[in-house]
Amino acid sequence: MTLPDIAGLVGVACIAAAYAALQARRIDPERPAFSALNAAGAALVLWSLAYEFNLAAALVEAFWLVTSLWGLVRAISRPGETAGSKKA
Repeated sequence: MTLPDIAGLVGVACIAAAYAALQARRIDPERPAFSALNAAGAALVLWSLAYEFNLAAALVEAFWLVTSLWGLVRAISRPGETAGSKKA
């Protein structure tokens, strides 16, 4: 197993862990940790795809990375605010 393979697997584990924690209600999707875990996972998978390219997987992961970074910026720019406390 190569380093890119390991990175890709770690990336998949990050994304799966974030989603499982969300479903188990163990992580708040409005907090930075959720988006950071997803962004890190997507970045690792994309890096691994640079060695064994697959267009469909690269597009999904690029979308996942951009969306996660957007969520991360939103979460950081609104400290202390959660889904239940958003101001109108």
